[in-house]
Amino acid sequence: MNRFVLILLISCLYQISLLAQKPKAIWLDDLPIKSYSEGIPSVLAKTNAGGDSIRMNGKLFKHGIGVSSTSVLSFFLDGHATEFSAVVGVDDKGVKDLPLKFYVIGDRKVLFESGEMNLGDDPKTIKLNLSGIKRLGLLVTIEEKGFNRSYSNWANAKFEMKDDFIPKNTPNVDEKYILTPPPDKKPKINSPKLFGARPNNPFLYTIAATGERPMSFLVKNLPQGLSFNSKTGLITGKVAKKGTYISSLTAKNAFGEAMKELKIIIGDTISLTPPIGWNGWNSWARNIDREKVIASADAMIKMGLNQHGWTYINIDDAWQGQRGGTFNAIQPNEKFPNFKEMADYIHGLGLKLGVYSTPMITSYAGYIGGTSDFADGKITDSIKKNKRDFRYVGKYRFEENDAKQMAEWGVDYLKYDWRIEVPSTERMSSALKNSGRDIVYSISNSAPFANVIDWVRLTNTYRTGPDIRDSWLSLYVSAFTLDKWSPYGGHGHWLDPDMMILGNVTTGSELHPTRLTPDEQYSHVSLFSLLSAPLLIGCPIEQLDAFTLNLLTNDEVIEINQDSLGKPARLLSDENGVQIWAKPLEDGSISVGLFNIANFGKTPETYFRWGDEKAKNYTFDFTKIGLKGQYKLRDVWRQKELGTFNGSFKTEIRHHGVVMLRMFPVK
Repeated sequence: MNRFVLILLISCLYQISLLAQKPKAIWLDDLPIKSYSEGIPSVLAKTNAGGDSIRMNGKLFKHGIGVSSTSVLSFFLDGHATEFSAVVGVDDKGVKDLPLKFYVIGDRKVLFESGEMNLGDDPKTIKLNLSGIKRLGLLVTIEEKGFNRSYSNWANAKFEMKDDFIPKNTPNVDEKYILTPPPDKKPKINSPKLFGARPNNPFLYTIAATGERPMSFLVKNLPQGLSFNSKTGLITGKVAKKGTYISSLTAKNAFGEAMKELKIIIGDTISLTPPIGWNGWNSWARNIDREKVIASADAMIKMGLNQHGWTYINIDDAWQGQRGGTFNAIQPNEKFPNFKEMADYIHGLGLKLGVYSTPMITSYAGYIGGTSDFADGKITDSIKKNKRDFRYVGKYRFEENDAKQMAEWGVDYLKYDWRIEVPSTERMSSALKNSGRDIVYSISNSAPFANVIDWVRLTNTYRTGPDIRDSWLSLYVSAFTLDKWSPYGGHGHWLDPDMMILGNVTTGSELHPTRLTPDEQYSHVSLFSLLSAPLLIGCPIEQLDAFTLNLLTNDEVIEINQDSLGKPARLLSDENGVQIWAKPLEDGSISVGLFNIANFGKTPETYFRWGDEKAKNYTFDFTKIGLKGQYKLRDVWRQKELGTFNGSFKTEIRHHGVVMLRMFPVK
């Protein structure tokens, strides 16, 4: 080989080496960006958050991510990125005089802060060195004021990568530690001690009991018109006379027996304890069908959830077909043949059935709603294809038609959706009460707090905020900010933070394991129970793992949720990164949640998970919640007595975790 050829070969190898080292650009809008989002409103690629072109100060951007409200995007880069660049600002279709702030945070360090930006401000260009950065957070903060169009953009956003590594979601690999011991072989009755029904309406109450099977049931002092099945524990029939009736329940097996008093109130109020069951939207969204509903009901029995009090099987949007039948009511579509037969099957299991509707012309998913601009109420293909244009209450209303049809099928629960106003709420409330069946009435979503007195008067549960997502930000906004709502929750009218985000969920993206850490999941179930909120499982029941099933079957936690006093918890202390919520219980004890929120939202870096979070040593001073003297404490999750404490209790609270106690005064 001559010298010239050797030099040429070395030069070629060098050029190949340079090409191999050339950074690889990854546009954020080419990633499955929804899976990186921990905010509540969905993020959109190549458009603003409203689905229109990205424009800032009149300039069009072909690449970018449109976000709305407070937005959190988390990326695991593991040192493979070299640079991040973007142009940030308020979209031209955003809201005037609503300042936003943009942040880029890498491994807990703020790499970029925009300062306040308003509509019409010049967008700002970012170009940041990411060498060595493992975790990156993109944050937009806003002072929430209920605006629907707080649109902001990460235009032309891209990573430069030094190799073929694709940015991943923030790892969620914390140990799924199980706290609750398995149920005893002896019987334990877990169904609520309080139940309401209206006179002459069908009555269905299932005695939920853990313990070794076979098991038999005995009920004494039932009101006239009711009977029970000693093998299944189902109490059915109708009661004609208003009044309060005290019955005794007994469950017996080879290892012993358990007794419980049941107070039955026949009157005007139903849902005397919060509904507890399953909803299909965060499991299957628009892909729900009869087979999936039946599978969910069967799984609730097979997994034993029904023996811990789980009752409702609720079909969300996408079951609706056209109007018709005896009442010219909404009929099921082709995915739900033999609807009445399905309802009867579910009732035969001792469970109850729920459905979804809306007072709008079209539902969120584009199916037929409860009103129309046509006298026959039919929906056309054109309306379905342009569903967003028909999210309003039509000229012709069919609440009575639909309520009668639901009652005839045997529906037990109605989710009435999509930013409902008081007149629509009232019409359906009246229709359900006159349907001849007790149908729990739940309105969704974002019921304005200004109308809370109306929601208490008209509904059984009312959504206090937007749709929930499986992130700590969403959980925090949905539940940890509800203290002002707590005084308005109670028998027959429960505040509703939305479905539970446990197990495998599909909240805006493909079915995936919840992004909440195990600690956050314990906090989630604890706070929902303390708030006396509806407990609606939002994942495919048949896919539950041992950890999630354990979370859902702690009878002492469920008992706090279903307590007969019906008082939601109040936030009594919020200091040094710890919130204390306390809920009075019927027996005179107090349930307390000590939550390590770790000053969430107070600095930009607290919006993200960095992988180095630590537990907090904490002294719970009883006077912080107005208590003095001695109390016997019980760890509810571990179902373990902790001893008697005078004035204070020292403990460790994991990051975004909880210590949930039941406090019994010592006289």
